[in-house]
Amino acid sequence: MEWHVTDAQSLAIIDSEIGDHVFSPAEYEIVRRVIYATSDFEYKSLIRFSEHALQAGAAALAARTTIVVDVPMVQVGIAYDIQNTFANPVYCSMEALTRPQKERTRSAWGIETLAKRYPEGIFVVGQAQTALTTLVDLIEAEEIRPALIIATPAGFINVTADKERLQDSLVPYITIDSRKGNAVVASAIVDGLVDLAWQAYGQDRSGVS
Repeated sequence: MEWHVTDAQSLAIIDSEIGDHVFSPAEYEIVRRVIYATSDFEYKSLIRFSEHALQAGAAALAARTTIVVDVPMVQVGIAYDIQNTFANPVYCSMEALTRPQKERTRSAWGIETLAKRYPEGIFVVGQAQTALTTLVDLIEAEEIRPALIIATPAGFINVTADKERLQDSLVPYITIDSRKGNAVVASAIVDGLVDLAWQAYGQDRSGVS
């Protein structure tokens, strides 16, 4: 992300209001991105990182691992940073060619199709809880082994349980430990991770900052 003066001023306000925290520098970069995107400081106490999630995600981005997202809003939200850095392929569950199935949502059916095609991909679920449920089911069945899952869907029915199931898995994850969340949060996490990965892996490739 290209920062401007107003961005820097806003981030300085966020830093001042957050004060002391327990996050690593890399984790804090993600947290402040989410707060900047949402103006919601509650995320400081809600965002959860699995051990080595950022390292795993950055390495996967640098390896041009395929990214699978649940909704077009996430795809659009991350497109600029992805295209201007590692240029990972990005696919959306809503655009996957699948057979209609009444008992499942389009996003759930689509993300299953893509997950089986890219079982070690990076998965970003920003809106569709049914997509997260499907991914966790596939992980528990040992059908997929994602490089990273970013899961921030909001919801009122079982969304917290699905996020807890994700945290109990051995898959690297970044999630929100509540029923809060949305596609904007997911996009902010991805964009922050892309910047961290580019700092670590990308600068020597093209000299582009």
